[in-house]
Amino acid sequence: MDNIAKAKSISIWIFIIPFVAVNTCLVLITQFHGLFPNPTHVIHNTFPYIDGGASISRTARVFPTYLVFKPSMIFTSFLLIKYWLYNKEIIKSLEENHKNIKLFVFFGVSSAIFLILHSIFLGIKFDNDLYKLFRRIILLCFIIFEITAQFYLVITIYSLKEKIFKFINEKILKAKLVLVSLLIIVAIISVPIISMPGNTFLKHALEWDYFLGVITFYLLTFFMWKK
Repeated sequence: MDNIAKAKSISIWIFIIPFVAVNTCLVLITQFHGLFPNPTHVIHNTFPYIDGGASISRTARVFPTYLVFKPSMIFTSFLLIKYWLYNKEIIKSLEENHKNIKLFVFFGVSSAIFLILHSIFLGIKFDNDLYKLFRRIILLCFIIFEITAQFYLVITIYSLKEKIFKFINEKILKAKLVLVSLLIIVAIISVPIISMPGNTFLKHALEWDYFLGVITFYLLTFFMWKK
């Protein structure tokens, strides 16, 4: 199945590109201070996956790190749209009118669009509460739509595993189901933490680790499909 090969090949890049981009921004802003015209933008001595010393946006929204982050995220968004459309064709080839096809395509493509918008508006400052709320809503919509799309795709493949078993590694499929379930549980538990003031370092660490969890879904996709 040609679409399986395409989905497999594109999924590894959906993991690699944002992972490299985000961590490049982190290394630049913490280690290469001379690149930053504004000294207040630099960050010292943090590994935010553990200590929550900075948010992802804090490392990526200033010059020159946004030159890495924005193009990378926009290109990743393009790959995401292709990924969800390839999966649409895969599922249609197995069951033409599966009830979940429109759902994971809608949420998946929409999440990619929200990521594009987030990337465009990141670092653009307006002293306006509505604008700040707009940016938060875009990021929140990206997360919700992305996790929802992942959930629907996993349960769709799981429901068709008897038809597709020769193309997949079932253990990896189960791992994807566990990962998505954990992401949903963590998101629900995190709502009161995020909504309350304070806990800044915990929020930042959660953001970095959650980002890693979300893109790991695509790494598992690469290993799930057999050659």
